[in-house]
Amino acid sequence: SYMSGFGNEFSSEDPRCPGSLPEGQNNPQVCPYGLYAEQLSGSAFTCPRPANKRSWLYRILPSVKHKPFTAVPCGNLTENWNEVEPDPNQLRWLPFTIPKSTEKKVDFVAGLHTVCGAGDAKSRNGIGIHVYACNTSMVDKCFNNSDGDFLIVPQQGKILITTEFGKIMVKPNEICVLQQGMRFSVDVFGETRGYILEVYGAHFELPDLGPIGANGLANPRDFLCPVAWYEDRTVATGYTVINKYQGKLFSCQQDFSPFNVVAWHGNYTPYKYNLENFMVINAVAFDHADPSIFTVLTAKSMRPGVAIADFVIFPPRWGVADRTFRPPYYHRNCMSEFMGLIKGHYEAKEEGFQPGGASLHSAMTPHGPDAECFEKNSAAELQPERVAEGTMAFMFESSFSMAVTKWGLQTCQKLDKSYYQCWESLHSHFNPNWKPSKK
Repeated sequence: SYMSGFGNEFSSEDPRCPGSLPEGQNNPQVCPYGLYAEQLSGSAFTCPRPANKRSWLYRILPSVKHKPFTAVPCGNLTENWNEVEPDPNQLRWLPFTIPKSTEKKVDFVAGLHTVCGAGDAKSRNGIGIHVYACNTSMVDKCFNNSDGDFLIVPQQGKILITTEFGKIMVKPNEICVLQQGMRFSVDVFGETRGYILEVYGAHFELPDLGPIGANGLANPRDFLCPVAWYEDRTVATGYTVINKYQGKLFSCQQDFSPFNVVAWHGNYTPYKYNLENFMVINAVAFDHADPSIFTVLTAKSMRPGVAIADFVIFPPRWGVADRTFRPPYYHRNCMSEFMGLIKGHYEAKEEGFQPGGASLHSAMTPHGPDAECFEKNSAAELQPERVAEGTMAFMFESSFSMAVTKWGLQTCQKLDKSYYQCWESLHSHFNPNWKPSKK
């Protein structure tokens, strides 16, 4: 079950404990049912009211009851952006490998791999892009990101995310945002893969609509937040809490499940969104509009109009522009563009860019349609047509100039070193004797 809305003031209590939310105050001397009151703050206390994020959790035991944290291996999760020399080339990856369950059991945390990123979690300003590839559920273990927010994009296999706020089922073509500090555990149902956009120092919000008006793009009511659910479970063998802190992983032990929140209220919650609900805006006369019209969520920087990261999708839609080269234009961008493909074929590169793979076009690196796409669409008879039917590509766009990790460039062994060749057959069509047609 879910509640509808984006950034709303929600309240929820597990129906097994009616009246568990205190009335008229946040931390009474004695909470109903003998619960502990705990506040989770996602912003400074003194942030302006529209940006102030916090929730009150009423739990069987507070989060502070645990053994000390100790460092654990990070695997392929990293914030070291200087492992290898910078690479300004167009980069494309074949589908990332999912470990076979018959060979090795890998859960969500063990299956995290950092592809690229920039900035610094310590200064709370930056971005990390990861993939997850796993085959087994987390058992008596949860994850907590103290560095920033995770925007999770499943590509293969649904995931059941248990959080302190309740349970969220997320399928391919849906996304989920788990904000800083929220503890969660991931159950999978087979070989599973997806993408993660992590931002430090800002939370995702809906983009401003400007002259579009009051409605359009991702509508607030289509975002779903879980309802309260708790388990009062003692774990004699130890429950493990994994904490991502300053780019490193730490673990601690406790003897109870952290998903013991009986009731909660506030506006700082996890949430999910179905990409099929996106209300697409497109050019209906001529020219190719900028891809910012497909922005689902944005994490703003301190500079007006400039994002730490935007989450952008390329959904099924109608293409009707006259006198226009309809696929994406050739481009050099001050922003970095990381693309992934959930399903189908991306319109500008129907071959080579595969579901479960990715591409990165770094700041000012030229990119655009491959030669086949250019020739085909330059000569096409322009009729109204469905674009990207059965497809969902997306982009993580950032103002940061992102560095690729050693895992992304070398260890994963999925880098397509022939990528540049898709533009090699582009040739000149220049005709110095061309004359404009007479009207």
